[in-house]
Amino acid sequence: MTKPRFANLLRAATLVSAVALLPAATAGLAAVDASASPEFAKLLAVYQRIKSSYVEPVDDDKLIKGAIDGMLASLDPHSSYLDARDFENLRTQTDGAYGGLGLSVTMDDGAVKIIAPTRESPADKAGLKAGDFITHLDGKLIYGGTLDEAVDRMRGEPGTPIRLSIFRPGRDEPFDVTITRAIIDLKPVDWEVKDNVGIITVSSFSADVGSDVGEAMKGIRAKLGGKAPVGIVLDLRQNPGGLLDEAVALSDEFLDKGVIVSQRGRYARDNETYNAQAGELARGIPMVVLIDAGSASASEIVAGALQDQHRALVMGERSFGKGSVQTLLPLSRSTALKLTTARYYTPSGRSVQEGGIEPDIAVPQISDPDMRARAARSYRESDLRGHLINEVDLDEKALEVDKVQDPRFRMTAEELKAKGIDDFQMFYAIKTIRNTAPGALLAARR
Repeated sequence: MTKPRFANLLRAATLVSAVALLPAATAGLAAVDASASPEFAKLLAVYQRIKSSYVEPVDDDKLIKGAIDGMLASLDPHSSYLDARDFENLRTQTDGAYGGLGLSVTMDDGAVKIIAPTRESPADKAGLKAGDFITHLDGKLIYGGTLDEAVDRMRGEPGTPIRLSIFRPGRDEPFDVTITRAIIDLKPVDWEVKDNVGIITVSSFSADVGSDVGEAMKGIRAKLGGKAPVGIVLDLRQNPGGLLDEAVALSDEFLDKGVIVSQRGRYARDNETYNAQAGELARGIPMVVLIDAGSASASEIVAGALQDQHRALVMGERSFGKGSVQTLLPLSRSTALKLTTARYYTPSGRSVQEGGIEPDIAVPQISDPDMRARAARSYRESDLRGHLINEVDLDEKALEVDKVQDPRFRMTAEELKAKGIDDFQMFYAIKTIRNTAPGALLAARR
């Protein structure tokens, strides 16, 4: 049975992903008197000059939003201003469905860059990958535009096609992909059984993920005639995050006690620790957690908790490295400020900011034919302009490229395909579980 969902109390307010959300604390904010600050006088002077002298009339809304965006952009890449439209997009990310391609995207120096495709979405089936750049939509250049404009054009009526021009680091020439839009129904948990190993894939941390994983475990046992699997692979690859309480709930399903995650901010009110409750869903079954460069924030909370508590072997590639928490501060009924207010820490006190989660066993995705060329251009938190610096002095060179020298990983994608292996990391995880004595799995940690 799954545990009581104590985290439900927080559901309405908390999100941890490439963005993260916590209840707002508005008490004690100091009022700013613009007349007492020469810096605010500069801002007002610029506003007045634009209004009186710009070549065309300019709406106040445009100027104020530009000023707000500029202030937040000077802080870090995860602080932002949310208008009514942004609120709707946020809701869709956590519990909605929409007509589109199934892509998480961001802006990178004026270009639209893919964070991750949603599993089994049209974009995923078309072969789009994290780190790809979208340069044109239906032949029209989108470089230099806004992210909202690009997203609006990619979303649309299900069944309608759109042509994307893609630049992929590691390839000499860009290429076009025509994708048919579909309803993207966010179903974050999937499961299957291979070689008596249960595989649970979590693609995002939207509502009810913790209980859905509990149902997945029931399905795996039923598939095996009521018997327990020989091991569990929890696949968090390309999972950009989501609700914090769901990351806590999922971790709690596989832990019997101890800290799951803690957060620390500028003020004591921002500090909080989340602990596991008694009872463990998998009952000590050997476990591997798969991560990669697209595993961010909430995914890193889960991987870090299970790694630090010695519950699972973490395998794959270094994760994204987003270790900050943002607070949603309402400004009106339809607008809000999303502001970075805290960092989170794994049970051992590690911050994943910049550095991410290092796997216990580094396993490259050598079944990806572009893997080697793309590895040197992997896209993580440390690549974002203005990202928060980790409190621990990290070795910048160590973060630049994930180097794997193991001779077992020198096969080509073509050689693996000939052997019927289309997902080497999953193949290696299953093989590790099956070939390792249950009590000795964690001894494989490097």
